[in-house]
Amino acid sequence: MATMRSVVLKAPIAGLPQPGDFTFAQSDIPALDDHQFLIEHRIASVDPGVRSRLSATGASYAPPIPPGERIDGFVVGQVTESRNTRYPVGSWVTASGGWGSHSISDGRGYILPLSDNGLPRSLWLGILGIPGMTSWFGLKRVGQMREGAHVLVTSAAGVVGATAGQLARAWGAASVVGIAGGQDKCDWLVSECGFDAAIDYKAVDDLDAAIAAACPKGVDILFDNVGNAMVDRVLPMMRLNGHIIVSGQVADYNVPLSERAGITNTGEFIAKRLTMRGILVFDDIPQFAAAQAEMGAMIADGTLVYREEMFEGLEAMPEAFCGLFTGASFGRRLVRLGDY
Repeated sequence: MATMRSVVLKAPIAGLPQPGDFTFAQSDIPALDDHQFLIEHRIASVDPGVRSRLSATGASYAPPIPPGERIDGFVVGQVTESRNTRYPVGSWVTASGGWGSHSISDGRGYILPLSDNGLPRSLWLGILGIPGMTSWFGLKRVGQMREGAHVLVTSAAGVVGATAGQLARAWGAASVVGIAGGQDKCDWLVSECGFDAAIDYKAVDDLDAAIAAACPKGVDILFDNVGNAMVDRVLPMMRLNGHIIVSGQVADYNVPLSERAGITNTGEFIAKRLTMRGILVFDDIPQFAAAQAEMGAMIADGTLVYREEMFEGLEAMPEAFCGLFTGASFGRRLVRLGDY
């Protein structure tokens, strides 16, 4: 009988994740039931948001992953066996198949056929996948993006942040400023992504002053991927009727709930009539195809640029994931599991 391999959690993680927190498991691939199909994974992603599910408490929109269970993640793969007419053998899909060599689906949950737009299939895990859709709908639906807005993006060199900043520029922002860690990332944001300025938070003594200097007219839209402390420091700089998009909390994922920074500048919400709202982009799946078509055209004509870091083999997934929290990553982190 054919087998599949998985990366599984050893035990709930406290603090910064380490490759040794994960192990590998092998199991038989069962016979398919009616309407099921087998996906052979060719590329897989590692996602910082998964960190909240690797502790015993603190998970957000999904429950903690129990020890011994496969780690969640997104994949691009090809259907190699099928009892579902909508997904015939040979078709390409992107799905939430997790950290493994194969997965079985019945077509429910997050799974989408890939359109043949001439772009690399890896983009369906980055700028055309959940990260890119988070940028698109975060700005449009949650941030109420409008021409002339002053936009600040945190963790701006990640795929969500970099894409959000580029979309804001394309949609007529008056200014786009990013915050990232490292001069090389900041240079890329300005020279390649069209940001007006990028702040290296590792190189400034006073981050509040640096943000104020880069955003002299204040901030209409804060697209935050960092966490509570960042939101709190920007609140006094928000403009009237501003919007705060809570997209990620990479600085808080490894901190116990009892030790995380709070938000104290809440008076700004009243005085400036601010709106702060989280984005869970699965709410927008019915509109994905139209957004992906527009973004695909923007990639093809050079309006949107992206970076990828490709690791090799299932064994590399723990290392690739853990590097998301040390500042080592620069671009969408993916793992090649086969030809694509």
